[in-house]
Amino acid sequence: MAAPSGSAQPLDPAGREASRWQQTSLLSLVPAAAEECPAQADPAEPVALAPMPLRTPVQTAPAQAAVSEPACPQRLLILDTETTGLDPERDHCIEVGAVLFHVASRAVLSQLSLLLPCQSNAAEEINGIDASVSRLEQPWQAGLHYFQELVASADVIVAHNVAFDRPWFGRGPLPVIEKPWLCSMEDLRWPSERRLKATPSVRDLALAYGIPVWAAHRALTDCIYLAQVFERCEALDSLLLAGLEPRRLYRAELPYDQRHRARAAGFRWNEPVAKAWSRRLSEREARELDFCVKPVEQEPDAREAA
Repeated sequence: MAAPSGSAQPLDPAGREASRWQQTSLLSLVPAAAEECPAQADPAEPVALAPMPLRTPVQTAPAQAAVSEPACPQRLLILDTETTGLDPERDHCIEVGAVLFHVASRAVLSQLSLLLPCQSNAAEEINGIDASVSRLEQPWQAGLHYFQELVASADVIVAHNVAFDRPWFGRGPLPVIEKPWLCSMEDLRWPSERRLKATPSVRDLALAYGIPVWAAHRALTDCIYLAQVFERCEALDSLLLAGLEPRRLYRAELPYDQRHRARAAGFRWNEPVAKAWSRRLSEREARELDFCVKPVEQEPDAREAA
């Protein structure tokens, strides 16, 4: 009598043992593959393996290049000179002052002042330096060597009138300075709430920041004033970075009756461009003006020493 559908048939002991050790061919589970399988090859012949399908590489969007913000210089060497005249070809530097300033700490790290020996000083009424005093015995050569060490440790050289101070270096005993220069008069855009002119004097800057002015026209004194101004600048990093943007000379395109707009924006008449209002600007600053300007130089100033 057949067992009912779905009920298990009893196995004898021998059958149970055979079922336990019965092996099933995996190929039998895939009939199509078993049918397509070729006859067994001669063991002496190598069996060629079917090539593995190539994996299609996963296409990923290229990672955007990280835009690194320019690093703010941390060591500023604020320097100033006193000279016997205005012409570096004929006159001489009689005094150098320098202050090494650390931006993040808003602190003075070192300072230096030295007289250089000169035979005469036609500008004595302005700077108050007697040429005979400059010739008194003192270790000015050692002082000049230390000045070079300060230059080497600085990231940027700051002067309040780079156009005047820079040409004196590399002449006479003064070393060549191969560092970026930053003009605190021309390149820095001081906060509007300080109510300063576009190109303020050191005295005006000091007073605007509440710094007492107790002397003038000595090299180290002006450096100390600038260092104290930097100490009180809340946004000094952004001020310096904007000032270090590459600049070129632009000429204001304004009619005569609108010349006051160029003057208010810090442009100068007849200097350095003859019969024109001109000023050094970055491309960003030129775009932000409310009047048209035209570049008068071919290459921008990359802030590097010549």
